[in-house]
Amino acid sequence: MSSMQIQHVLAEMRSLQARASGAPETPALGAQPSDFANLMKNSVDQISTMQNQATALANAYEAGDKSVDLTKVMLEVQKAGLAFHAMTEVRNKLLDAYTQVMNMSV
Repeated sequence: MSSMQIQHVLAEMRSLQARASGAPETPALGAQPSDFANLMKNSVDQISTMQNQATALANAYEAGDKSVDLTKVMLEVQKAGLAFHAMTEVRNKLLDAYTQVMNMSV
């Protein structure tokens, strides 16, 4: 994820926290209203695109394309792997939070 995407996610999290606590929202720079499902779907789509691009670069390098540099291939593969790992950790944290909320006694 790029720095701008991270800032957008942080702004969205702050907005959700403000709504949950009942405090008035302060609009963040460039923040637009969006729901959590769309945010997650867009993140998954971006990670999928990153993985597809890394795979395409690796395949081009393996096929002998002289315009593809090994360093760029390795960087793209590592970035895609790191993004996927981060997404998996976010999913695990969300599932843990959901499980804890469902196990709360009312």
